[in-house]
This record gives sequence, C-alpha cells and structure tokens, in this order.
Amino acid sequence: MKNYNLIPLFAFCAIFIPLTGMAQKQFKIKSPDGKIEATVNVGKTVSYSVSHNGDPMLDNSALSMALQDGSSYGVDVKLSGSSTKTVRQTIDAVVYKRKQIKDDYNELTLKFRGDYHIIFRAYDEGVAYRFVSTAKKPFVVKHEQAEFNFPSDRKAFINYANTQETVPLERQFFNSFEQPYYHIPLSEWNKKRLGILPLVVEGDNGKKVCITEADLMNYPGMFVYPGDHSPGLKGVFAPYPKEVEQGGHNNLQMLVRSREDYIAKFDGATAFPWRVIVISEQDKYLADNDLVYKLATPSKGDYSWVKPGKVAWDWWNDWNLYGVDFRTGVNDATYKHYIDFASEQGIEYVILDEGWAVNKKADLFQVVPEIDLPGLAAYAKSKNVGLILWAGYHAFDRDMEAVCKHYSEMGIKGFKVDFMDRDDQPIVDFHRRGAEMGAKYKLLIDYHGTYKPTGLHRTYPNVINFEGVNGLEQMKWSMGLDQVTYDVTIPFIRQVAGPMDYTQGSMRNATKGNFRSVYNEAMSQGTRCRQLAEYVIFESPLNMLCDNPSNYRAEPECTKFIAEAPTVWDHTIALNGEIGKYVTIARQKGDVWYVGSMTNWDARSLELDLSFLGEGSFRGEVFRDGINADRVARDYKKEIIDIPAGKKLPVSMAPGGGYVVKITKK
Repeated sequence: MKNYNLIPLFAFCAIFIPLTGMAQKQFKIKSPDGKIEATVNVGKTVSYSVSHNGDPMLDNSALSMALQDGSSYGVDVKLSGSSTKTVRQTIDAVVYKRKQIKDDYNELTLKFRGDYHIIFRAYDEGVAYRFVSTAKKPFVVKHEQAEFNFPSDRKAFINYANTQETVPLERQFFNSFEQPYYHIPLSEWNKKRLGILPLVVEGDNGKKVCITEADLMNYPGMFVYPGDHSPGLKGVFAPYPKEVEQGGHNNLQMLVRSREDYIAKFDGATAFPWRVIVISEQDKYLADNDLVYKLATPSKGDYSWVKPGKVAWDWWNDWNLYGVDFRTGVNDATYKHYIDFASEQGIEYVILDEGWAVNKKADLFQVVPEIDLPGLAAYAKSKNVGLILWAGYHAFDRDMEAVCKHYSEMGIKGFKVDFMDRDDQPIVDFHRRGAEMGAKYKLLIDYHGTYKPTGLHRTYPNVINFEGVNGLEQMKWSMGLDQVTYDVTIPFIRQVAGPMDYTQGSMRNATKGNFRSVYNEAMSQGTRCRQLAEYVIFESPLNMLCDNPSNYRAEPECTKFIAEAPTVWDHTIALNGEIGKYVTIARQKGDVWYVGSMTNWDARSLELDLSFLGEGSFRGEVFRDGINADRVARDYKKEIIDIPAGKKLPVSMAPGGGYVVKITKK
C-alpha cells in the first residue's frame, strides 16, 4: 500500500455537514467526485439515505443491533462525538484483476455511549457502513436491523436461496448459494424464499444499486427478504447453531438440528462486516468494481509464494479419457495422464477431486488403495506440476492442522474445500481459520460449496477462489437451466463480490436446441468461442479446465489459448454491457491485452472501442464464432488481424456466442 494521504479535515469541511436542529442531528458525507451523497440521521434511532446526482437510490433506512443483555446499538442513542477523515491511497494487490487499486474515500465516524461506533464511507463507486464494538467483555448479538428501502417499486435481479419454496425460511439457511436470477419487481418477490447476495436493484436513469457485504470474518452472512417498509429489503441472518451432527453429502457435512435465539457471540471488541451499497451509472461499471476488495482487511505477511494458475480437472468430465491403454478412473494411471497433459501445456496444477479419500469416512488420512499419493506428488513435481486435493468440509475441519501439515510436507499445493453450504457464524469463522492454517503451511485454498466472497481473498491471498455461483457443473444435470443468459448476468452481480470458481472450458458445445444434460459426457450451452471468452470475462485466479485431456488434445488451437491465458491481471477495463444481454471486458498482462465478449441467445454485432491501447499499431489473434455456429456450436474461426488504426473493432457473435482477441503491439 502506498501514497497514503490523510487530508486535513478543515480542507474538506463542506463534505461533512452536521445539522443540529432540535433533538435530531444530521450528517452528510459525499463521495470524492461529489456524485454520491449519504445522509445519516441520528435521533432516537439511526438511519441513512443515499442519492446519486440528486437521484434517490435508497430512502431512509434504519440500522441497529440488539444485544442479549437488553442493550442496543443504534436505538435510544446518545451521541458522544463524531470525526471525519479523507483518504487518498493506492493499494498494491497481491492476487487480483489489477496490480494497483485507487482507494479514495471520505469517512464519517459516529461515536456513541455504550461502547460502539458506526462508520460510514463514501466512495465514487458507492457507500458502506459498519458497526464497531469497543466492548471490554463478552457480549451476544440477538438481531441486526439492516434495511435497504427504495423510493418506489423497482425491478431487481433476485437470486433466491436454492431450496424449494415449500421449505420454511429458517431451513433455507442451509443451501449452496447457487441459483439463476429472476428479473422481476421487488413487489413480486416470492415471500416463501430468502434472497442471497449480491443483489442488484434498478434505479432512476439507468442506474443500478448492488447490495452486498465485505470483511465478513466472524459473523453470519446476510440474506435479504422484503421488509415491512414497502418497497424495501431487510437483512436476515442465520441464528447460531445449537445442535449439529455429522451427515449430508457422503457424511462430510455438519447439519444444524437446532439453533440458538441469537446470531453471534463475541469475547470482546470487534469490527462487524461492512454493509455495501454499490451504485453504478452504467451496467458496465458493475462488471469492474473494486469496492468489496477495498473494504476488506489488508493482508499481513509475505504471500509472494502464492502461485495462481490453471487446473486440469477430473470431475466434470467424469475421469473420461479415450485413446489410452488403461482403464480410466480414480487411479494412478489416470492422474499421471492428467499430469503429463498439464506439463505439456504449461498448466500449473492438477486437482484430485472427490474419490481419492475413502468414501463416507470424513478422514483425509484414509487414501483409496488405487492411489499412491506420495508417488503422484513426486511425479507431479518432476513434471513441474502441483497437485491440489478436494476435501469435504468436516473432513478438513476435524483435524485441520494435522491435515495441512501432513500434505504440505508431501508436496501438495492446496485444497479445494467443499460442502460448507452455510454462512452462520461458526462456518464463517471456519473460512477464516482455514485460510489462516493454509497460509501457515503455504497451501492454496479454493472454497467450493460456499457463500459469495466478501474480501477474504485480500486478507489471506492464499484463498484464491470461491464458488457461490451456478457454474458449468450445472450442465451435467440441469436440463431446464438457461446458462447462456446466466453467463451474461453474473459479471454484473455475483462477480461484484469477487472471483468465481465457475469451471469453464468445455470442448463439447451445444446450440439452444441441441443441448441436453449428460452427466458423464457433459456439454456447454452456447458456442466454443463463448467458452474461450469466459477465461477473460470471468475472474478466477485458480481457473479450471473442465474437460478431459483427450478432448483438449483434439482441439490444439483452443487448448493453447486457454493454457496461455493469464488468471491474474495488471489492469482491467469493462468496455460495454447490459445485465442479462451482453458483456465485453478487456484485461492486460504485461504488454498483452485480452478482450472477451459474450452475448445472450440473441445474435449480436458490436463495435469495440480499443482506444485504451494507445498509440501504435497492433495485431490481434482472434477466435470468433464460425459462420455456422448458430447450427453447430463448436464452429469457430481463428485468424490474425490488424487492429484498425482508429481502434474501432467490429465484432459479430452467434446466438449464445462469444468473441475473444489477444492483442499485441507490432
């Protein structure tokens, strides 16, 4: 982190305006560019509203916390003081979509009697607030009031918890945080279902409000549900587990059988998560937003050992190979073949997904007899490839340090931890503990089967990826899912929170009419070039190659592009896009730019403005949809082009199509 400037308050007194009329005090805080204004009202209670260039984004919305001892934060308040500061700094990112992040904000801290503060920050991208407890003794939080009230009924992109609507709301806290979006008015919200974050609500003049949270370290994650104030949303939090028992998927989960009447407990002073309100004038700015990362706790220590990269993956393609002289499956011969493939292509890792440890034992020290794990680790090392192991949540948690120490010493490079499927306080704390333990033993952590990221990847850069996305695995069983529309929705919503373990790279591609779900020889919806473009558009520092080596070897041009595409970047620019319709993102690594574009099921022609390239002549390696890609989705054309002198590049995409170009200077 560098270029830190704390600008004297007197130079910016116009930004923070306390209005002391009657018993209520009002504070205003503006973004550095002056467009966003948050108004905080402090009377008997505390509330806030947000506007953008005069357009109301959020109406008056209350915030408070009720403690088990009968006291409250934000109710019957006694303001003891306030302070402000303005920060202008640059963050040096460790594993991210850009090397440096401009971090400018104005901050207001309200101090109250009763051992707590409320902090508001205004950025050019949005507003955030958090409670901070200064308590010197243990305390328990029974409930948090987090309201997001809108000026009128607005359409929203709603991502329900992925359980059936017949399940009571309290049972929806157990879910894998994977669902398509419903684009409907807030008034049409299905009252039998909770919503998960991030969530986008439409505002005036094409603006959008994206609600999420950041710096979630030891507190339950937030769901949302229609509030009493209509139209509005309120935060809902999973109560603290009282009774849990081992069960679930292959006996690898801890299932909550009963819950306490509170949501969190603490030993003393703590900073609660940021409640984040991202505001975007155009959809494309949602596709390139850093607010969650900025609000996260910075990392400490040396993480130069963290090595992002690609992963040859066994599970999506069901360990299927052809043209080999051995029986494929969870065995040494199959994994040596994957290691050889990764080595040939310069792919950094191979993952051993579920199956390498004895089933239903939840014991990561019991390896199936078909696998010589130390031998595979040594073989992979000789080929300059690292191995990553899949682990069920409970199997990893029950003896975390012994597991990490043992496999680190064996040469294993990381764990893909799966099936948490909750975000109550103990599970959130598990994510932090897993990150910390992984860092201690220099192990990468990929959290699958989990909630959206909230900045843990900044605090612990060895936490290199998160699922919480309805990714390509759905194509194995979800016949009715419109994955193509989902693909051009998540860059503007889910990806606001952080990287996604989406697992793209299918070499079997299908048009809308030809697609079918096949578990052991899965295919993707949309064109081949769409799959390639996803390696540019989707953020994923640990990025899977979901298909099998046999299929990749049959497609050398596409495989070479995938293997060479970076997974972290020096710079990112969102060029265009509209939620649910299309998106184009440009990313730079060194002297090379990659530009990826995708459309929904509508064929689309765009003109890309490449003026960011600057002066000079440039050449592009293009993968575009073939002339028959609307009939045969794998049809594509690779060509070398000269980038037009005017830096305006015409692009055409088939229905469900994509386009990608790798640009170098002549």
